[in-house]
Order: sequence, then C-alpha cells, then structure tokens
Amino acid sequence: MSMYQTFFENQSKMMGLMSLVPKGALQFKGISNVNDLLSVLGFYAANNVVYLMLLGSVFSIVLAGNILLKEEYHKTAEYLLTRPLTRSEIFFSKLSVVYLQIFLLNMVCSLIGFLLIELVKEAPFRSQAFWILTLYTLLLNFLFAGLGLFISTLVKRAKPITTFLIGLVLIFYFVHTLSKITQSAAILGYLSPFKYVDMNVLSARYQLNSWSLLFFVGFTLLFIGLSYRLYSRKDIYV
Repeated sequence: MSMYQTFFENQSKMMGLMSLVPKGALQFKGISNVNDLLSVLGFYAANNVVYLMLLGSVFSIVLAGNILLKEEYHKTAEYLLTRPLTRSEIFFSKLSVVYLQIFLLNMVCSLIGFLLIELVKEAPFRSQAFWILTLYTLLLNFLFAGLGLFISTLVKRAKPITTFLIGLVLIFYFVHTLSKITQSAAILGYLSPFKYVDMNVLSARYQLNSWSLLFFVGFTLLFIGLSYRLYSRKDIYV
C-alpha cells in the first residue's frame, strides 16, 4: 500500500507501463480494469487477491489438511486416543483451533490494511465495501479449510499432503483466471470458489451477494459435516 501514493502521483507514467503488461498477467493478479488502480480501494483489492485470498487460502487448506493427519504420521495418535477424550472432542477442538487461527489472520491483516488505506488515500472511499471484501476473503479461507479437512479424512495411510493441497488451491485460482481471460472457458469459472468472490469494490451497488454467501457457508458446513462423519469411523493407524 505504500506504493499507492507513488502510483497515484505518477499515474500517467504508471498507466503507460501497465499498458505494456499482457492482459493475462493483469488478470492473474486480479486486475480486470487498470483504471481501478487509481482508487485506493481498487489498489488494495488488486493486492488483496494475491495476499489474503490466494496465500490465505493456501495457509487455510494446509493448516486444516494436516491438523488431524499429523497425529498419525508423527506417531502421536496412540497417545492422544488413550486420553479420556472422545473423537468428537478431538475433532471439534482441532476444528476450533483451525478456524480461530484463520479468523485472527484475516482480522489482523484487514485491520492493518484498513489503517494503511486511511494513511495513503488521496480521496474518500467506501469503508462498507472494504469490510464486505474482508468478509468474502474470510469466507473463502473458511471454505478451503473445510475442503482441506475433508480431504485429510479420505487419506487411508497418513502422510503429509501439503504439496497436493497447495497445488489444489493454485489449480482453482488458475481455472478462475482462465475463465476471465478466455471467453470459451468462462463456464469453467463456476468450478472455482474464487468465482464467487465479488471483486467489483468500486461499484455503487457493491454488496454481499446472497447466493455467494449460501455457496460459501453451505459448502463449508458440508465439508465439516462429512469430515466429522468420516473421522468418527476412520481406522487410525498408530
């Protein structure tokens, strides 16, 4: 965000440089309209895609995907399961840790982002749009955490699945980006959770879409429910 004032003050030169960048490269960074970068909120949103949405989702899915499995591949499952704890207590305590960490990550980063926007802004911005984007980001991270948890319960023999989980998030993001660049692949975008995040923060009508909210909450709860059912019946190898 510290680059914004330099970008704004030298906008004619910067826009000239941006015109040399391939459209696909801009789309990959979440920039659909270069002029949006002249707005402090548009500038923040373009960076938010990479840092909180993409990397935040990677953090979320890796954390959730390994939190149950690590008891097996670190050979501590036998000790844990001999404690006076039910599988439900183990599952939901670990689930709480995952979602608390994701929530704290998003809140700390968003609060810092909001303060930085206030420091570098050249004109007023809609704070409501900022917090809606923050909620979208949090819901996206929650969904990937649920997906990671679900995948971990499908693994028969415990082993780290970090590389696979990171690759999965990157594939979803690539599919979303491809659907925006290539018209013929537009329908593929609906397969990616990133599709359901509204990035049009500069629109006067920007608000939380009820269908997107239903998608994120519904699939997150579905993944958690399936994970709990599978973990409760899973053979734990010690």
